[in-house]
Amino acid sequence: MKMFLISDNLDTKIGMRLAGIEGVVVHEKDEVLDMLTKALKDIDIGLILITEKLADLVQNELYRMKLTYQTPLIIEIPDRHGSKKAVDAITHYVREAIGLKI
Repeated sequence: MKMFLISDNLDTKIGMRLAGIEGVVVHEKDEVLDMLTKALKDIDIGLILITEKLADLVQNELYRMKLTYQTPLIIEIPDRHGSKKAVDAITHYVREAIGLKI
């Protein structure tokens, strides 16, 4: 199983490449959707990493893809500037999903 990165900056791509993960750098919505479609069709790819900035750019389409495809798993990652999400994002998701405060 391979991992594939869709990034909006070269630094993230180089860092992931050092870890053995292939990827591309794109900036436009059409480019992001095209790369996601290609990655979803590649049976060797088991995990798609996409930077938060690009995920925000194609939020609706990405959500639909996550619901439609079992594999590969699509994960949003922070870029070199850090995460835009709140520090307690996981706690917030648990609270929202099951109503349990942890």
